[in-house]
Amino acid sequence: MTSDPEGSAAELQRPTASLEELVDLVALLRDQCPWDARQTHRSLVTYLIEETGEVVDAVEIGTDDDLVEELGDLLLQVVLHSRIAEQQGRFSIREVAGGIVTKLRRRHPHVFADAPVPDDLDRSWEARKTAEKGRVSSLDGIAESLSALARAVKVVARVRKHQVPVALPTEPISAEQVGDQILALAARAHASGVDADQATRDAVRRLESRVRLAEHRSDGVPELHRLGREVQG
Repeated sequence: MTSDPEGSAAELQRPTASLEELVDLVALLRDQCPWDARQTHRSLVTYLIEETGEVVDAVEIGTDDDLVEELGDLLLQVVLHSRIAEQQGRFSIREVAGGIVTKLRRRHPHVFADAPVPDDLDRSWEARKTAEKGRVSSLDGIAESLSALARAVKVVARVRKHQVPVALPTEPISAEQVGDQILALAARAHASGVDADQATRDAVRRLESRVRLAEHRSDGVPELHRLGREVQG
């Protein structure tokens, strides 16, 4: 992401507002704007995905002004979803904020309690997450809505992190080679009449089946058991 050439002068020109102002504004829109009033959690999903993608674009190829704008659009989605739920008597934006504040405090005992700083912060985080979620498989918690490629990466990462006995390629490859080869495979698939995305989903499902079989034969995931014991003990 590149900075705005005007630097701090541009920052001074950006409008500011409190989060409470945004919450009140969204409540007003839900009451008085027909479009906002008819939205549901499901109808907003496509916008949530689009806004997330635009944040990624702003981070990778945009300016600070782009990122400020796109983060605002994403924040709007959070507030709007929360307002819909509040109108239905389910939860409010304050409960959403309360949930993440509580989670962050719980998972950082070395910051908010008297616990020492862990030697391995990533492992400590994973241990607490595993205990909280009651996970029994390395695949638990992977979002079903991820793209085929993103899910493939996530599954592979979980297999390696939790030491599931499933063979995976380890030959080194550069980022440029990865991109070029994925693009080449997509082109070959298209020329062969193959849906590359569907083929990848099918391959990921086959890998997931092998992972679950390996976990079953190993009587669970030893690494998950160790992580759980670390938190409890």
